[in-house]
Amino acid sequence: MRRKVIAGNWKMNMLPNEAIKFIEQLTPLVKNTENEVILCVPYTDLFYALLTAQGTNIKIGAQNMHFEESGAYTGEISGNMLKSINVEYVIIGHSERRQYFNETDETVNKKIKAALKYELKPIVCVGETLEEHETGKTEEIITKQTQLALEGLTAEEIENIIIAYEPIWAIGTGKTATCEDANNSIKSIRNKISEIYGQKTANRVIIQYGGSVKSTNAKQLFEMSDIDGGLVGGASLKSEEFSKIVNYDK
Repeated sequence: MRRKVIAGNWKMNMLPNEAIKFIEQLTPLVKNTENEVILCVPYTDLFYALLTAQGTNIKIGAQNMHFEESGAYTGEISGNMLKSINVEYVIIGHSERRQYFNETDETVNKKIKAALKYELKPIVCVGETLEEHETGKTEEIITKQTQLALEGLTAEEIENIIIAYEPIWAIGTGKTATCEDANNSIKSIRNKISEIYGQKTANRVIIQYGGSVKSTNAKQLFEMSDIDGGLVGGASLKSEEFSKIVNYDK
């Protein structure tokens, strides 16, 4: 049985004092959950979030990293920098990174390999645009992104990766894929992994849904056969709302 993983992506929000307050508020609300709880916070919040979350069941992740270990990459953060302060997770290839910062399938693949090198757990995002969705290309796009992202990795490495299916047209728009459509898309991703690495590995990979996940739709989404939790955007900025998503099964 795969575990449910609920990750919050704060994006470019929350100052350090706000992050501390948020985690202090969230801690008692999620302490009894059996689901995995992750907060992916801005770089400036990482150290404070890690200290505040010590001794709790809340894990802390970053929202991006560079694939090189060091060098002349002004403004970038490397995997070993994240590892040095005990960051556990890192989001890679979010659609906003692809859209605004020229991320490609190739750089996503490089970043995954670098993250694994430093024993970070990547949350790898794949998803289609509205145009691709409306022209029936969803499966083609997301399975290709998945294949290219995982290129050159072993079955053992794959099991340390979380994939987040995020239809780009549903991120921050209030629109959500139907539970059936989201589940079918995630099944397509799992089938592609099975094709490359075998069914046993595919069955172990955590695949989340992201795209306007909130407390009112979390239960329906997360109870689908292949959806293993969510990558939550705006709703992860409110402790009460995020806790309801984490505790969807209570």
